[in-house]
Amino acid sequence: MKEFEIAIKIGRPIPEEDLRAAAARALGVKPDKVWRTVIVKRSIDARQDPLYRYRIQAFREGEDYVPYEVAPYQDVHNATPVIVIGAGPAGMFAALKLLQRGLKPIILERGKDVERRKADMARLSTDGILNPDSNYCYGEGGAGAFSDGKLYTRSSKRGDIREVLHQLVAFGASEDILIDAHPHIGTDRLPEIVKNIRRCIEEHGGEYHFDSKVTDIEPGDARSEPGMTVFCGEKEYKASKVILATGHSARDIYEIFEAKGWALEAKGFALGVRVEHPQWMINQIRYHGKYQPEMPTAEYSFVQQVEERGVFSFCMCPGGILVPSSTEEGTVVLNGMSNAARNSKWANAGVVVQIEPGDQPSGYTGPFALMDYQRDIERAMYNWCREHGAKHPFTAPAQRMKDFCRGIVSKDLPKTSYHPGTLSAPLHELLPEHVSMRLRRALPQVDRQMKGYYTNDALLLGTESRTSSPVRLPRDPETLEHVDVPGLYPCGEGAGYAGGIVSSALDGINCAEKI
Repeated sequence: MKEFEIAIKIGRPIPEEDLRAAAARALGVKPDKVWRTVIVKRSIDARQDPLYRYRIQAFREGEDYVPYEVAPYQDVHNATPVIVIGAGPAGMFAALKLLQRGLKPIILERGKDVERRKADMARLSTDGILNPDSNYCYGEGGAGAFSDGKLYTRSSKRGDIREVLHQLVAFGASEDILIDAHPHIGTDRLPEIVKNIRRCIEEHGGEYHFDSKVTDIEPGDARSEPGMTVFCGEKEYKASKVILATGHSARDIYEIFEAKGWALEAKGFALGVRVEHPQWMINQIRYHGKYQPEMPTAEYSFVQQVEERGVFSFCMCPGGILVPSSTEEGTVVLNGMSNAARNSKWANAGVVVQIEPGDQPSGYTGPFALMDYQRDIERAMYNWCREHGAKHPFTAPAQRMKDFCRGIVSKDLPKTSYHPGTLSAPLHELLPEHVSMRLRRALPQVDRQMKGYYTNDALLLGTESRTSSPVRLPRDPETLEHVDVPGLYPCGEGAGYAGGIVSSALDGINCAEKI
């Protein structure tokens, strides 16, 4: 087997004869001696003339090619139960791993199934009616089910990423995610994939319980009554092991831990704004004015350092829209999402500043210091808009990019994809001073690497605050159990150990493997 790279002009598929000829050159044989070619990775190089770069494996006659195979799921109708709290990526992939290992997952989800959840999100965007247990963050599939569905992670040390990607393909995702350097699924396709995962788990004997908000967790006595009891109101569920995969916004779970005296700690997160440009502008910037309709919708990322804190783009949604992601009344939180085609008129991304314990003002103390700080900023956005005549409860305060950096309230605002609407506001004052200062210094600098990015045609909306959990639930690095509660496995974004669909899924797999 030989591995090599080939580059072609973007938008043109690789003809089979060209691929075979390139493989033959790499192997040093004639084309008819090439038995198989496998595309391993596909990426876009837009540094000069846009190119697709392919990493390819080529096999001579007689050489073994072993395709990746997902382990089979077992029938677990009568198997030992494991409670999984949360049906987001961490919970779903933990449950799938439990099936493979012959254990019965009992999934408790505070929100609704993915179909009923859509109606609650529509009411939130259109009428401003928030269901605190069923929204863009809570419900089957978690926050990732209604996002761009980005599937890349910067860390391969968490586990075998192929296990996640191949299972997603088996449940309905495009095979493109197996080779794209920045794979994504799309909001329009994710719900069906989530439903297929549920069907698989139920058909093999696992259980789903929706509208089941956890209100208490009680460890049993190691001698008289081993195991754990999870309460969802008056309902009780018992198992010897519990995987806690509740997502980054389940603040009430942290309060249960505090009430019981179980260890938790403040953890850094990131805070800032969603930045929205016209997509055509990002296309022209990223492809150096050479964008053509057959090219993929352009995306971007950047990292700046301003006074010892990172300022970076987060969750970039090309061809996407902005959505209200509040989980509590009286707050304004934004996120982005895009369909598989990425064909809306807008591009949006979180542009955020790294926040570490100690960055918050005095008065915020203890393990909830950054969580309370996060919540108060979300409330400040809401209160300003209500005090200045906003009609929709989740109207977002907004400012043109250059106006923000110059400290000027925008006289008018460009059109936006954000359905609840915007209100011209002094975002440079509503954000904490140390966040505002770093954003105002970083944004003009981004123009050096993406000429045209720094423009008053771009809109900043507040606030992007749910980048990750501001609380960590400490766990033993070997067993992955909570340090105070044997048998309880804090998992994924909500526990402070992941940051995205793939890393959360891998953490869920790892916890299930430990069990």
